[in-house]
Amino acid sequence: MKNKWIVLPLLFAFNSCATQADDKPTAAPAYVSEAPLPEGWPQPGPYNQVSLKTYPAYRAAFTKKPGQGIAFWTLFSHIKKNDIPMTSPVEMGMEAQEKNLEMASMAFLYQSDKVGTAGAASSTVEVRDIAKAEVLSYTWQGDDTKENVATAKAAIDAELAAKKLTLDRYRMLGYNGPATPRNKATWELQALLKK
Repeated sequence: MKNKWIVLPLLFAFNSCATQADDKPTAAPAYVSEAPLPEGWPQPGPYNQVSLKTYPAYRAAFTKKPGQGIAFWTLFSHIKKNDIPMTSPVEMGMEAQEKNLEMASMAFLYQSDKVGTAGAASSTVEVRDIAKAEVLSYTWQGDDTKENVATAKAAIDAELAAKKLTLDRYRMLGYNGPATPRNKATWELQALLKK
């Protein structure tokens, strides 16, 4: 019984140290690259602010399968079957559902328009050529929670209003897979602008 009273203070001291260590500020966000970007694509960022960016034309395989998991594996099967190299990011078309943005489609981007061919690839996958676009982008590191997406959307919407720009649609870019810890994952919510 004596040892019990020695162990409890030691556990308390350990937990106090762990709590204090967790309170320290984290390092500045940095992009963890897992796969090459498509030709001509800018790096993600800057973090935690809205920026105006230009994206070149690109080719991508799209699916409207429900849920991120099913959509991802549908597209992964497509690129494996057709020997298409994996790139980053994965693109998710976003639509307003009540107060939140929800995924409506997913796309795997090709390295360039010289890879593969546009058109119906199967009953669930379509390869499309997408035109050059200007976007307002908000990049963050962490999870793709509804709260984080809402923070990004609010910042973008404020910038759209301030600059009197017209939104075409939203998309979200996910740069990291499950091999990267969630607190190191990079996301960009983007408002594609009408010309």
